[in-house]
Amino acid sequence: MEDRIVLLCNPTAENARALRLTDEIGQELKRHGLRFASFTNRWPDTLDGFTQAWIVGGDGTLNWFLNQYPDTDLPIAAIPGGSANDFHYTLYDGAFESTAADMTARMLQGRTRAIDAGTCNGRLFINGVGIGFDGAIVKDLIGKKKLAGKASYLLSVLKHIMTYQEKFISVSGSALSMSGDCLLLSIANGKRYGGDFQVAPRAVPDDGLFDVNFVGRIAPLRRMRYLPVIEKGEHLELPFVMYAQGSDMTVECAQEIHAHVDGEYLSAARFEIRCFPKRYRFFV
Repeated sequence: MEDRIVLLCNPTAENARALRLTDEIGQELKRHGLRFASFTNRWPDTLDGFTQAWIVGGDGTLNWFLNQYPDTDLPIAAIPGGSANDFHYTLYDGAFESTAADMTARMLQGRTRAIDAGTCNGRLFINGVGIGFDGAIVKDLIGKKKLAGKASYLLSVLKHIMTYQEKFISVSGSALSMSGDCLLLSIANGKRYGGDFQVAPRAVPDDGLFDVNFVGRIAPLRRMRYLPVIEKGEHLELPFVMYAQGSDMTVECAQEIHAHVDGEYLSAARFEIRCFPKRYRFFV
């Protein structure tokens, strides 16, 4: 069967870079004589008739795609066109091409890797879930124009880091039990989020396990000291951090708490999280 590529750009955000990159990749596909259909506003209802899916955007766009087409078995090209591109960092081991020509050439080599995915309260994710402080940061950023890299995330962190109050959280699952006052809890498939915060430096996205980081109580005046440590991924041995791995878990809080799934905001008092090993194939 001849390849026919569906080329998708984020339909919900004004992202000039992603739109420009989508157009440039379309020109590259034409140059290679490949059949494709490009969608930058309304995405198709189904992917029937396509053999590959190329997604231009960041973590939010990729999350949108997975939840729009949860049963897809098409190989996926994740083109970094967002403000942070955190999952792309993990997928490409920290190195991905910046031009449309180079990225297209890389995807056309045809190498794929089967990557784990997860669900949180029924919503699919590929990079990770953050509960607590980082969920509050994502809520604060809703409706605000995203700056490149980690700038938006860092500015919001600095705004809230002295005033956020820890919540008592419990995490339970097979061979997994944590509880206590919690500043932030990350359940990670990828290594980083927020544009460069290495929250899970040991994470491997195809090992069938999530990396769980439970950051406990930190006095407000000490948080600024440890923020750069967490940013660099050097926090796993700190005395107020509990680190473990697990595939399925329940997270509970006595009250509804801020959270995010691949950078998309939600809130709940209970989170049911499950891993689906090697669920999607990505070009690498």
